[in-house]
Amino acid sequence: MKFLGQICAALMVLAVPAAPAFAQGNPIVLSGDVMAVKTSTDAAGNEQTELVEPNVIVPGDRLIFGTDYNNSGSETVTDFVVTNPLPGAVALASDADSALTVSVDGGNTWGVLSSLTVTGEDGASRAAQHGDVTHVRWTLASVAPGETGRLEYPAIIR
Repeated sequence: MKFLGQICAALMVLAVPAAPAFAQGNPIVLSGDVMAVKTSTDAAGNEQTELVEPNVIVPGDRLIFGTDYNNSGSETVTDFVVTNPLPGAVALASDADSALTVSVDGGNTWGVLSSLTVTGEDGASRAAQHGDVTHVRWTLASVAPGETGRLEYPAIIR
């Protein structure tokens, strides 16, 4: 249960619009949520997966972090960046999209996970792993007036 409080407290979405959108006021509306992935087996032995409110979560549980976006303005917004910090209590799931743009150093540098490195406690550099990810970022090339969408990444409770 203590993990749930940490996750809810850390669920925030940072957005950086392109300069023209910022100068005109930000018409992109963002909202975020976290859902737990629960798997059960029905009477016939069929496995079913559903997304539920994360009322009780424990290490090893799977979560889906989501951000919905909507351009509520009258003009297209270009190069809109959405950045989601990962709460310390979670790690990016190993089956996350390998094309995700991520940071392993608190948002200082960005790339796909396979291109990033971290420095270990011994001072040696090693390939970054899913558990090293601190932020996930998407760049929306163009968001037309009235356009909506959803961005998601899977995570595992540490």
